[in-house]
Amino acid sequence: MTGDDSGPDVDAYVGLGDWTPDSLVVPGEVRPVVSAPHPVLSRAAEEVDPTAKETVQLAADLVATMRVSPGCVGLAAPQVGVGARVFAVDVTGHPKAVTVHGTFVLCNARVVEATRWKPGREGCMSVPDLTGDVKRASRLVVEGDLPGTGEPVRLVTDGFEARALQHEIDHCAGLLFLDRVAGAHAVYQRKVYL
Repeated sequence: MTGDDSGPDVDAYVGLGDWTPDSLVVPGEVRPVVSAPHPVLSRAAEEVDPTAKETVQLAADLVATMRVSPGCVGLAAPQVGVGARVFAVDVTGHPKAVTVHGTFVLCNARVVEATRWKPGREGCMSVPDLTGDVKRASRLVVEGDLPGTGEPVRLVTDGFEARALQHEIDHCAGLLFLDRVAGAHAVYQRKVYL
């Protein structure tokens, strides 16, 4: 410890290691997903204690809800009506995914590096009737904490998984993909309902 307050030590961050949703030890319950214009979706969420019992339960619930939702590759706490900076992601098996870290949950996540910006189509369970073209970084470095252990994590990812992470981090900041589209010309009626 150096005594300065220059931020977290990058060397303290590691990958997911052997963390899995089973590490949460509690069974997840499926929660209803809220839709826009629900007010929780437009408010910045609060940081959480990743080791708190309610955070661990929320993490398990996000995974359970994501797993029963066809086509869902990510789900943030505000989408289940909770103003907490927690989200789950799993792009496993998605045809656009190249880098895949499996199913994971992050608390208090933040983007520390974003490069190679590209447009892409996005949809959202909280905006079920629309999709939109959003420009996102296709290479991303994210830091956050694992629920349960509170262990700091640093993930380096790209492509579709990077897009999913940015989408969920936006939810925790009170933003929907509609807030990121270039204009009305980049919003479309959803053609396929999952």
